[in-house]
Amino acid sequence: MAIADLDLEQRARPQEGFGDWVARRGTAFWIVAALLLAMPAIASPFWLVQIIAYAMILGMVALSLMFLAGYGGIVSLIQMTVAGFAGYLVAILGGSAITQISLNWPWWTAVPVAILVATLFGTLSGALSVRTEGIYTIMITLAIASAFYYLTLQNYTIFNGFSGFNGILPPVFLGIDWGQSLPFYYLTLACAALAYGAVIYVSRAPFGLALQGTRDNPRRMAALGFDVVAHRIAAYTFASLIAACAGVLLVWYQRQISPGTAGVGPVVDMLIIAVVGGLSRPIGPFIGALVYVLLRTFALDVLEGVGLDGRRYQLLIGLGFLVIVLFSPDGLIGIFQRLRERYRRGRDARDSQMGSGGGAP
Repeated sequence: MAIADLDLEQRARPQEGFGDWVARRGTAFWIVAALLLAMPAIASPFWLVQIIAYAMILGMVALSLMFLAGYGGIVSLIQMTVAGFAGYLVAILGGSAITQISLNWPWWTAVPVAILVATLFGTLSGALSVRTEGIYTIMITLAIASAFYYLTLQNYTIFNGFSGFNGILPPVFLGIDWGQSLPFYYLTLACAALAYGAVIYVSRAPFGLALQGTRDNPRRMAALGFDVVAHRIAAYTFASLIAACAGVLLVWYQRQISPGTAGVGPVVDMLIIAVVGGLSRPIGPFIGALVYVLLRTFALDVLEGVGLDGRRYQLLIGLGFLVIVLFSPDGLIGIFQRLRERYRRGRDARDSQMGSGGGAP
């Protein structure tokens, strides 16, 4: 279907009221939302911050990748680099234990500037790669990510080299220490919810529809008068904004940042998280991030429990990735959708059979 047809269909569709929007979310959505809001009452601080909040932060970075890949057909490997750059800027512009480098700006100045500059970095990186496709886009973005990693590793004047920065504390604002478990959890939940809602909104807006058109048939979109390159660069800007916000949360979560935060390994991990969760829906990256964090946290104990070297926990992550991709190219979301469709068909078949035999003696 052409992008013009999609736009006309959206305009012809009656306006959705708030009640309709609430009903269309489904029961599962509201159960999960209520569970997340009530999580501090049922979960320990370890699960609250080390598992759920960390998964939401990684999910935001993977969500930015999912937006580019799922709606724009652009597989970018710089999203973790953008997040890492924002984290470094928070440490450099704000306060840290490395007093000879950090400028000690107040957080309400350092954080917006860090997000803005990191978003600009992601936009410029996207401008270098949008004229390529497929493996060439992957290689260009991977080269940028690698260059940033070695820059932070070898530069001691600005990035403090291998050691990086530590002692980066979340702010105290409105009388609340946002580094405490409960406030930090709700801060992360609010940011993740805003990012999730923004992606859904943008994907259904004219810009999102046009971006999906450039994914499906860029030549036709160009013939219709759309600037394909400009739409893809704008997509990088939007995705980089989400990744930069996640980078600020990440440096507050870790209380430190080093070259390994945005190394080649974490860059590839974001791709694994997005693919495992599923690239078709914005909820997929958060599901993939939760699976990744659970495996990373408990795989060591599982391996040692069966007599294997606990340091090989990456083996379980890799095997899980292979199994999920083998059975479902659309990740865990695809598996869930197939199971739901199979259940629906079975229920319809049973109802049909009962209906046809209802009048029999």
